[in-house]
Amino acid sequence: MNDYGVLSIVPPTLSIILAIYTRNVIFSLSIGAFVGAFILVGFNPFFAIVDLVEQHVFVQLSNGSNTQVLIVSLVIGGFIALLEKSGGATSFSTLVTRFVSSPTRGQIAAWFAGITIFFTDSGNALIVGPLFRPIFKKLRLCKEKLAYIIDTTAAPVSILVPFIGWGVYIMSLIENAYGDIGVNEQAFQVLLDVWPYQFYALLALLSIPMFLSTGRDFGPMLKAQQKYNQALLDNPISKQNEMPSIEKNVQLQEDVKISTFLVPISVLLFSIAGFLIYFAFTEGVGGVHVRSGIFISYLFASMACALLMKRNQNITFNESLTEFFKGMEKLIYICSILVLAWTLSSVCKDLHTGQYLADLIGGAIPPALLPAVVFLLGALMSFATGSSYGTFAILMIIVVPVAHDLGAPLTITIAAVLSGGLFGDHTSPISDTTALASMGSGCQHIDHVSTQLSYALISGTMAFVGFIFAGYLEMPSIIIGLLIAQFILIRFILSIFGKSTSEKME
Repeated sequence: MNDYGVLSIVPPTLSIILAIYTRNVIFSLSIGAFVGAFILVGFNPFFAIVDLVEQHVFVQLSNGSNTQVLIVSLVIGGFIALLEKSGGATSFSTLVTRFVSSPTRGQIAAWFAGITIFFTDSGNALIVGPLFRPIFKKLRLCKEKLAYIIDTTAAPVSILVPFIGWGVYIMSLIENAYGDIGVNEQAFQVLLDVWPYQFYALLALLSIPMFLSTGRDFGPMLKAQQKYNQALLDNPISKQNEMPSIEKNVQLQEDVKISTFLVPISVLLFSIAGFLIYFAFTEGVGGVHVRSGIFISYLFASMACALLMKRNQNITFNESLTEFFKGMEKLIYICSILVLAWTLSSVCKDLHTGQYLADLIGGAIPPALLPAVVFLLGALMSFATGSSYGTFAILMIIVVPVAHDLGAPLTITIAAVLSGGLFGDHTSPISDTTALASMGSGCQHIDHVSTQLSYALISGTMAFVGFIFAGYLEMPSIIIGLLIAQFILIRFILSIFGKSTSEKME
């Protein structure tokens, strides 16, 4: 075995630095992989290119499970495009708004709608945001609050669902990382084991009703609401012009039948459940069964959506097929990240990067504290790059082998990668989901970032503490204690620093 020493950590380190500096994950992964191949072939640039393509890129693409992941990802993109085109999701969200009669109910309705639009984080912001903008106006709630709610229900809910694009992407990273260290585990089962340790996603999602239960705001969010209240007092005429826009918005959405959303989603869920249950009771749920089940279920759901669009909106099958392929095109970027992440992982495996890092930090960091350190690293990297996808791809390559060699809990370390990347992405001003939340709510982007940060930091701090405990205790029930502690902390903070701003103004 060749000992590359410190050179073995150059490719992933370079990828991290370039990702932070350029904010371009594709470029950063490409350079990191090339430099790794350059080291492997003895610093010959020509042979480095040949080796990179033939021994790493092509090998990863020829891997059956990797190819399946790419195909499944494309089909998911096609379905999302069809569902957005149909307007069914917007119609479903419109139905939710009929139960709104107070500021608190309005915010709960926006939270509930954000959770139900789970199939895409970007769709969440672009569907729920515009729909609730006039509702929040009517209820005299500032745009910053809407931006916070839809941003906090976008990626956090998407990362918890194993059978959508996020889940498929993460499972592929897990499968490759486990393969590199010689651990034979089904990625689907690993992701299920990781689920209760996804502290930040769970804490952030449930923080919204916790905050709403107090009836108060604090920090920059409080100032934003007070500023909005004062603007309404100074300009009462604008308040009188809100109702027509609300009625027009709701009326437009009633033209699309709610079945256009419920039927395809039901077909999707029942199909996936049927596949998994069948294999669970026969030969066992393998990775290929999960991927084939997701692939077939999304095809069935797409067909159901196209049929309803034909019947209800007279959209032809050719138009639906065109939209389906447009949706597939949008996933090319994510597929490219996957291929490059697999390639860099393959290069790092040949360089024995994980073993070197484990030897380097083995005496400096107790294995039980590794998840907490990984959470901080993931948060920092994702905040700087604005990309949780890129953070997952790079860190999974590095930390899984290190955790394995150090004897740290693999499941919790993977959860720390996901939670850290999600926290950094959620608070980053250059994140696409943060920008979409600002766009969907009609809020100034910098105002959304500044008002959301103090709320997100509470969940982020609780998640960090959770990974410290999880590293030592390795108990899924830790999340229950964290949720109780977060609720108490939120009540305490808002009782001291918070003020009520939702009373009706005369």
